[in-house]
Amino acid sequence: MNIRKTLLAFAVAASFASPLAVQAASIRFNVDIAPPAPVYEQMPARAGYVVVPGYYKFDSQRHAHTWVKGKYERARHGQHYVASNWQQQNGHYGFNAGHWDKD
Repeated sequence: MNIRKTLLAFAVAASFASPLAVQAASIRFNVDIAPPAPVYEQMPARAGYVVVPGYYKFDSQRHAHTWVKGKYERARHGQHYVASNWQQQNGHYGFNAGHWDKD
């Protein structure tokens, strides 16, 4: 369980520490609780920016998912944003951190 907490802390810290760096691979970790249905936030389009949608992160101290609000990031020429998402894997849930990909 400590390994899960460590990986979770690393994944969350990495997603905020380097938002402008292109992430080559998604960070995955498993939790036993399914995330709730996504919250749909209305964010109007802004010229020169991309909407980075909100997502649920797993709070290991509370043993529950918490919502991280969406935000704007400057558009990157030749790249598109891939949103964060959860996938079910063998009865557990894996998190894929949002990242920039080449077009």
